[in-house]
Amino acid sequence: MSQVTTHVLDAAFGTPAVGVGVTLDRQTHDGWSEVGGGATDADGRISALGPDRLPDGVYRLVFATGDYFDATRRPAFYPEVQIAFRVSGTEHYHVPLLLSPFAYSTYRGS
Repeated sequence: MSQVTTHVLDAAFGTPAVGVGVTLDRQTHDGWSEVGGGATDADGRISALGPDRLPDGVYRLVFATGDYFDATRRPAFYPEVQIAFRVSGTEHYHVPLLLSPFAYSTYRGS
C-alpha cells in the first residue's frame, strides 16, 4: 500500500467523488516533482497513489476538482485543490478531501 492514500467525498451529493484526478508531488530545491497519481475509484479512494515508502520531506496532493465538477455539470469555485503536508518516518498518511462546489475541508485521517 502507498505510504500516502486519499479519498474524496462529494458533500453536495453525499457520495464518493468518482474519477477525481490526483497527483502526489514532492517538494525539491527546484520546485515540485511528481511521485505518483491516479483517479478516485467507485469508493472515491486511491490506494495505489505512490511508493510504499517516501523520503522525509514536504509533499502535496493536487486534486483536479474543476475537471470533476465539469464532468458532473456543476459550476464550481475551485479549479483545483492543493494540500501540502510533511512526511516523516514510516507512518501511513491518509489525507481525505471533503468537497462541494464552493467549499472543501481536509484532515489527517487514519
